Amino acid sequence: MHRTYSLRNSRAPTASQLQSPPPPISSTKKHYFGKSGIASSFRKNTAGTFGPELSRKLAQYVKMEKNVMRALELVASERRNVAKQLSLWGEENEDDVSDITDKLGVLMYELGELDDLFIDRYDQYRLTVKSIRNIESSVQPSRDRKARITDKIAYLKYKDPQSPKIMVLEQELVRAEAESLVAEAQLSNITRDKLKLAFNYQFDSIREHAEKMALIAGYGKALLELLDDNPVIPGETRPAYDGYEASKQIIIDAENSLSNWTLDSAVVKPSLSMHNTSNEVYDTSDEEAIENAEYQKHQQDLENELNGMTETEKHFDQGHHEQITA
Repeated sequence: MHRTYSLRNSRAPTASQLQSPPPPISSTKKHYFGKSGIASSFRKNTAGTFGPELSRKLAQYVKMEKNVMRALELVASERRNVAKQLSLWGEENEDDVSDITDKLGVLMYELGELDDLFIDRYDQYRLTVKSIRNIESSVQPSRDRKARITDKIAYLKYKDPQSPKIMVLEQELVRAEAESLVAEAQLSNITRDKLKLAFNYQFDSIREHAEKMALIAGYGKALLELLDDNPVIPGETRPAYDGYEASKQIIIDAENSLSNWTLDSAVVKPSLSMHNTSNEVYDTSDEEAIENAEYQKHQQDLENELNGMTETEKHFDQGHHEQITA
């Protein structure tokens, strides 16, 4: 995480990196021609060159996200192929290794399926951002028209200050400014609405993807516990493997956990210093919740107070009756 609060500054080491130093850089990251492919770079640069000037940066952003999706599609496909290959390799090993690798292959194949689902939802986010680009493209002509009329008026005032066309152009400029104001207001409103909607798609899908992957990792580690890794001396026979039912049940539990997962059951919550609780960031009615909680607390205090008064009256009446009886 960028602890300096900006992508423009250097990255500070995280707590996990300070605790255990990171491994060496992967060999796949050392590309002779750069980190990105030629085709993706061409698409990105082309999007930033053509089209209305107002929407070029966002058009480039949308193309870059398209490249991300293509990379994710490749990851999903490779995950499924890797899962199949792991199962094929383990089939020729001993019983315990064969069973565990087969079940691990099932879990790893499910990772590829989760990547596929994540790509579909990622595309919803990208298309929503793309709609902002379309609005920007539609606003550009009104800006250009206003600029052209302004330039014509300035030219005529310099060349022929008495020209009757100046008044006509000024009236056109008033209409163009009115149209531009409407278009700019729509752009401002739609940009905020779509931006919020797009990244809600994005972050909800990231939460689901991450938590389901964490679930699979947990069940994968449970499978590894069934694997006997105690060393044997030459000539010694390893105990017979009897974890078939247990490994099968782990896979069933994993499937049930994944199918029953919802955003409401998400475990990971952010800790925000400006909120009272971590749940409030996902609550759309924070003020109402706080008011309801305060009202319920007030009602509970009143009930407790009334109950206390009632008990006092009971004790008083009982004591008074005993005195009269005596």
